[in-house]
Amino acid sequence: MSGGISGAASGVNLPVLRSHNTALVLDLLRTAGPDGISRLEVADRIGLTPQAVSKITARLRAEGLAAEAGRRASTGGKPRTVLRLVPEAGHAVGVHLDRDALRAVLVDLTGAVVAERGASLDLGAGKAAVVDGVVREVSALVEGRGTLLGVGVGLPGPLDHALGVLHRVTGFPEWDGFPLREELERALGVSVVVDKDTNAAALGLAVGGQGESFAYLHFGAGLGGALVLGGVVHRGARTGAGEFGHQVVQLDGPVCECGNRGCVEALCLAAVGRGDYEEAARVLGTGAANLVALLDIDVVLLGGRTVAARPECFVRGAAAVLEERGRRVGEDAVPVRVAPGGGREVAEGAAQLLLAPLFGRGEG
Repeated sequence: MSGGISGAASGVNLPVLRSHNTALVLDLLRTAGPDGISRLEVADRIGLTPQAVSKITARLRAEGLAAEAGRRASTGGKPRTVLRLVPEAGHAVGVHLDRDALRAVLVDLTGAVVAERGASLDLGAGKAAVVDGVVREVSALVEGRGTLLGVGVGLPGPLDHALGVLHRVTGFPEWDGFPLREELERALGVSVVVDKDTNAAALGLAVGGQGESFAYLHFGAGLGGALVLGGVVHRGARTGAGEFGHQVVQLDGPVCECGNRGCVEALCLAAVGRGDYEEAARVLGTGAANLVALLDIDVVLLGGRTVAARPECFVRGAAAVLEERGRRVGEDAVPVRVAPGGGREVAEGAAQLLLAPLFGRGEG
């Protein structure tokens, strides 16, 4: 599909919105909810002059992103006009492109999911088939929905987040060097951001208030991880941080598809293959404990369909390892929880790849 999505990004001037002060105002409008917030309150909270806030909110109203939410009594003078965000003024699509399936969500400006689609789609089917599949599902999802700000895609790494180019995705070496972002932008006609599935989920969780310092571990068809440090996703100098599944924990262990021996992913997948989920949970906990010892994070969040199939088992097993490590060094154990999202955390987080920068959130 080379013609792009009809009506995409129409009516919203994105360059106007991409400024620090505008992001601060938008975020206050978003967090205020339907009750709204006055211009004077905005000015007080972010340290801008009332005149500067009036100019910004005038632009937002002209773009259809803000609207009056009534009037509020003032301590003196005339009542203050209250403004609110217009959630339906813009949408973003988040795509979770797994090794063998696709899930896509359409979210409004608040991040609320308003539509969802899923399909079987194997990365092994080839580049053209996968790109066509993404375009088909995204096009069906946004049909008749109005303004589309862009599409975020989360998929297994490693990859270059800045350039949107894939590297040697574990198990699919033919994807090495493929410019996925460029191909999708050409086909869809909208902005596209590509990131690792784990980073996308972690961004969504950070924006959703899950903490300033945590690890998100995703166990689906493979095993990956992401780090949030200081409230932002830590991608590293080459955007490749968080390859959790390929830390070696057994030097003479089984060969992993990455070429090393004894990787956490290889050991976990082997345990699941034997039906020994308790062993898989212990190995996962061992890898998590290494992260906790190295980075002193506050919480470990688990996600992915393998975890979702037996959440209590994985939380219990991983937590037991962390508790034992904590006892040895005389510290309280770092808690382990299932990440909220009901299996949509990667797709919803991928949408935040587009939305979060507009609100000045989650990006370092």
